[in-house]
Amino acid sequence: MPKRPFVNRLNELDPKSWLKFQKSWFIHTPPPRSKEVLRHPAKFPESLAQEFIEFFTKRGQVVLDPMVGTGSTLIAALRSGRHAYGIELNPAYAEIARQQVAAERAALNGSADLLTCEVFRENAADLPELIARDTIPAVDYVLTSPPYWNMLHSRGAETQRQRRAARDLDVYYSQDPDDLGNVADYTEFLDRLAAIYRSLQPCLKPQAYLTIIVKNVKKGGRIYPLAWDLARNLESVYTLKDERIWCQDDIRLAPYGLGNAWVSNTFHHYCLQFRNE
Repeated sequence: MPKRPFVNRLNELDPKSWLKFQKSWFIHTPPPRSKEVLRHPAKFPESLAQEFIEFFTKRGQVVLDPMVGTGSTLIAALRSGRHAYGIELNPAYAEIARQQVAAERAALNGSADLLTCEVFRENAADLPELIARDTIPAVDYVLTSPPYWNMLHSRGAETQRQRRAARDLDVYYSQDPDDLGNVADYTEFLDRLAAIYRSLQPCLKPQAYLTIIVKNVKKGGRIYPLAWDLARNLESVYTLKDERIWCQDDIRLAPYGLGNAWVSNTFHHYCLQFRNE
């Protein structure tokens, strides 16, 4: 019997690259952050975003990040030949993202000139209004990473805050009460975050994927299973298809609880794959 030809309906990867991406865990060590984007306390790397975008979309399709920060998803989309839209609450980060997009367009020497890549300085909680105004078109893929609750305000982050403050870098996302990174109550934070992701559904194409990069949170001597709680909160709208675990192997170990109690060095994130079914 002749071998059936490989038909790829999801992306433009060859079978070998497809299989490599399907590994349930991966180590990704990004290059150093540029001076322009160091200001953001928790940016995820363009190189990682590009791998996800190139798996879940084809050239010319539309990518959305409702919490785009300084523009990692947008840069990755341009490099991949995709249209992209980003929403960002913090006006300073939105402006950095626009500058990064302009610089990337110039670096691509015209190959991205026909691609739409826009940053909206808006609250992601207002997504239904943007969708109703047709500001955002039908989306083929959502890639995003939310604030990990209010961990930047926690006592355990004090050393990091001091180091960043000494370099005149941001230690919080903002002081805006609409910023989810400032919500003190975990249940309220989770409800508001899940509501934002549920509100994306009307602009997400059928069978399109949503990837949320998130981490469980340790605070006050206990763990808050943010990744798992978020998955459960979204199951009424999306189907959780799988997870990939991003392992970070380039961070120095710290002696948490040494000689006294179990406290892990947590160097992994969950990349949750949902589908709009």
